[in-house]
Amino acid sequence: MAKDYYAVLGVDKTAGADQIKKAYRKLAIKYHPDKNPDNKQAEERFKEITEAYAVLSDAEKKKQYDQFGDAGFHQRFSQEDIFRNVDLGDIFREFGFGGRGGDDIFSQMFGGAGAGHGGRHHRRPAKGQDYLMRLSLPFRQAILGGERRVDIERNGQTEHLQVRIPPGVESGQKLRVPGKGGDSPAGGPAGDLLLEIQVLDDARFRREGSDLHTTVRIPFTGACLGTTVEIETLEEAKRVKVKAGMQGGSKIRLKGFGVPARTGQSAGDLYATIEIAVPKDLDSAQEALLEQLKDSGL
Repeated sequence: MAKDYYAVLGVDKTAGADQIKKAYRKLAIKYHPDKNPDNKQAEERFKEITEAYAVLSDAEKKKQYDQFGDAGFHQRFSQEDIFRNVDLGDIFREFGFGGRGGDDIFSQMFGGAGAGHGGRHHRRPAKGQDYLMRLSLPFRQAILGGERRVDIERNGQTEHLQVRIPPGVESGQKLRVPGKGGDSPAGGPAGDLLLEIQVLDDARFRREGSDLHTTVRIPFTGACLGTTVEIETLEEAKRVKVKAGMQGGSKIRLKGFGVPARTGQSAGDLYATIEIAVPKDLDSAQEALLEQLKDSGL
């Protein structure tokens, strides 16, 4: 079910950090488990407001939530991502709670993330937030691979990255660039940059799995008598013989000229579909010859 974190905390989307913290403080005092023992409804409400606070109190998570909405945000962030870098112990100490510490409540309610063996907490410095960025690639580069420059904003500065594009990437696939996400506030490793690939359409080629498809036009006479045509591939043109009597819609297969071989997969093929070019304008000599062919039963 979709959530509205702003509504959960009872604040407007324009609320600043202090307003968000104040709203959470008020609700946390009301629904904290130490004040509501054995009250499942209060516990669920406490989970809900704590999750909302974990997102809206973090500038980068809040930005992603505002940009993509609840559904899009949860496609990009797991619960572990949501609570990464959130120190509930500090929050609850600030709110004046005794009893169970923030880590104990977090462990019980949210699956034990951050807890060590035997109930003791050996917290490693939290990793920084991962960044998500869409990267549009020309069709040929997505198929063949190569290098691509990516500019990102980190810590108020523009960084220029050279990213390796593996052959055969597809739309929706994510490439991970380690250490180029957000810095860790606790001295841990930086997050990663996730590049979500969008492959642009190509005027000549389309992809089906590991195979590529294109078209090639041959003249009417070539279809009848046979001919030689040039078929464009992603890297070079190949001259191919077309046998006499070739029908429109037939396919010529160029083995290994599709998506390059990848780990566990062989190279795909290129299929060129025959289109027979019928002339729109004929001179008188051509019309006379075609009339003779027509009279001969062709």
